[in-house]
Amino acid sequence: MPLPPGAPRDPLERADPAVAINPDYVGRTYEPSEPYEVSRVKIAEFATAIGEPSPLCRDRAAAQAAGYPDVIAPPTFAIVISSASGAKITSDPGLGVNYAMIVHGEQSFTHSRPLHAGDVVVAQSTIESIRQIRNMTTLGTVTQIRTVDGEHVCTARSILVERGA
Repeated sequence: MPLPPGAPRDPLERADPAVAINPDYVGRTYEPSEPYEVSRVKIAEFATAIGEPSPLCRDRAAAQAAGYPDVIAPPTFAIVISSASGAKITSDPGLGVNYAMIVHGEQSFTHSRPLHAGDVVVAQSTIESIRQIRNMTTLGTVTQIRTVDGEHVCTARSILVERGA
């Protein structure tokens, strides 16, 4: 069967390499997010959504008895904060991301301490890597989540994959 005009011979080859994500953006750091106040309600909603049964996520007295100042968020709650910061990256027109073709490849969190109700945090994202792999491009980001006073709370790393057409 003949290939359509302009189609790559190898299905894993990018049809138009000129449309790739701009590799010059590696190392670019974006402005910090607006402050986000972590609330008991949001923590409880997130815990319910992911099936986390711990009373430390819902009961202030239980969290305080365990040594925390207030209810604590499940470790993956940091995605709520890092996603808003990461959106600045994917919406940057100079980067050249086709968001319709993006899938989430990997996610990891390294916490200095748990997020807890009452924290007011900001997130700042940096493009860590851009790699062309056949007809796909991976975009690695790192997001630092800190209190407004500068205390490090969490580092979130993400790999997004832009699938070829």
